[in-house]
Amino acid sequence: MWEQTNHQLYKKFIFNDFSEAFAFMVRVALIAEAMNHHPKWTNVWNTVEIWLSTHDAGDVVTDKDIKLSQKIDALISH
Repeated sequence: MWEQTNHQLYKKFIFNDFSEAFAFMVRVALIAEAMNHHPKWTNVWNTVEIWLSTHDAGDVVTDKDIKLSQKIDALISH
């Protein structure tokens, strides 16, 4: 479940190892690039944290963020 905090959508993803986490990040990067909507994120070993907000809308959550979060969730559900 994505949390809305500080005008951002936030979610933490935990994987079995670094390889799984990095592969997930690559898949997210391809989607984000196609949408021209890039997340703020961190990765430490098996954990990826993502924050979404729309910078050109004043750093608030918009439909772009919701759509990207749904596409990210779809990667996990497969």
